[in-house]
Amino acid sequence: MSELPVIDLTSLRAGGTDAAAEIGAACRDSGFFYVTGHGVPDALTTRLDAAAREFFALPQEAKNEIAMEYGGRAWRGYFPVGGELTSGRPDLKEGVYFGEERPPGDLPLHGPNLFPAQVPELRESVLAYLAAMSGLAQTVMGGVALSLGLPRDYFAAGYTARPTILFRIFHYPPAPPGDDGWGVGEHTDYGLLTLLLQDSNGGLQVHTPRGWVDAPPIPGTFVCNIGDMLDKLTGGHYRSTPHRVRNLSGNERLSFPFFFDPGWDSEVPPLPYTEGGRARWDGQDLRAFTGTYGDYLLGKVAKVFPRLRDDVLGA
Repeated sequence: MSELPVIDLTSLRAGGTDAAAEIGAACRDSGFFYVTGHGVPDALTTRLDAAAREFFALPQEAKNEIAMEYGGRAWRGYFPVGGELTSGRPDLKEGVYFGEERPPGDLPLHGPNLFPAQVPELRESVLAYLAAMSGLAQTVMGGVALSLGLPRDYFAAGYTARPTILFRIFHYPPAPPGDDGWGVGEHTDYGLLTLLLQDSNGGLQVHTPRGWVDAPPIPGTFVCNIGDMLDKLTGGHYRSTPHRVRNLSGNERLSFPFFFDPGWDSEVPPLPYTEGGRARWDGQDLRAFTGTYGDYLLGKVAKVFPRLRDDVLGA
């Protein structure tokens, strides 16, 4: 069980509006909720999970064949345990970065993905998953728009007509005995919407107005949370909420966060909507940011991989 609401999207996917009010209430409270009735086939998530486990079971030298250094400015590929920083402390996880499959180009965080030759199923599963989750994300954002009194297609016709799509697969090894279970430090997500698939081992925690609460796995659901850009668009009325991972299960843990964000060149001014906001957890005023989403995203992710920032992005 979880303190976070579970919202059925069946009606919303069929053109109804029933879920919109529930989505709005969740966004105003904690910015987190579960979604069911989402239409993503169980067979797809099962194949993805199996392929991911096969990859992480490879020898280290095999995983390093698709290291992020080889992804260049596309910022794709594998990083080892401790290779990513959150809140200034190395995370106890390894992972692979993916995104929309595109030809090589000069735009940062865009380009071809890196896939392991030893696990051919990972490529097929990841690309199918990206397509399925993009459709689901547009559905949820339609519900967000309705909850704000906007047309259902407000985001799809604008900010997410050509969204920035990023996808991660994270593997958390069991925490050492006596460890605090640190997996990922406290943070908020950068964009519009995150959809998270979890395995059966918990660890995600959310800082709600009532304090830290667990967001345990619920079979057949995705955890959904909103990011900094939706916080900015609504002037803080819809909340980008801090969350973290503490892997205290004694088991390895896999998670699959899918990030659905504004178009790279989209500016993110306030919506035609005027509700008061609240001060953020970190004191940052998102309304003060000007520029494109790409500018904001580069500034954030460059802190996560400082060496790649200097060697690859040159920023």
